[in-house]
Amino acid sequence: MSHADQNTTTQTDVAVRELLDRFQSAWTSNDADAVAEMYTEDATLVMTGLVLDSKDAIREFMRAAFDGPMRGSRPLNEPRIIRRTGADTAVVVSDLGILLDGQTELAESDKRVATFVLARADGVWRVTAYHNCPA
Repeated sequence: MSHADQNTTTQTDVAVRELLDRFQSAWTSNDADAVAEMYTEDATLVMTGLVLDSKDAIREFMRAAFDGPMRGSRPLNEPRIIRRTGADTAVVVSDLGILLDGQTELAESDKRVATFVLARADGVWRVTAYHNCPA
């Protein structure tokens, strides 16, 4: 790998980690609008029993979650793999879990593996596809 490639990879890693940190902060604040802004307009989100196919659908789902069972929750997201797949695309595989309000530890049964597909447009990284499944 050339020095230029290493610099680009490092910059991508930093930008991706910043996006994931902003995601964590927005979720911890229970801010559905801020969470949704990290997705592309045509983003896809897939979880057990759920398929959402737009930023607006993700926003409404998150708003309902934060107004209901996810109020006060916070995510635990530890990237395992950050891999550039192109100049403006990356894939992140993370260990993930959601601590509900009052929880201090994640139960084994609540541990997930998440895949984020990221795209950069106009210099801004966003999630274009997301999926999670039991770990």
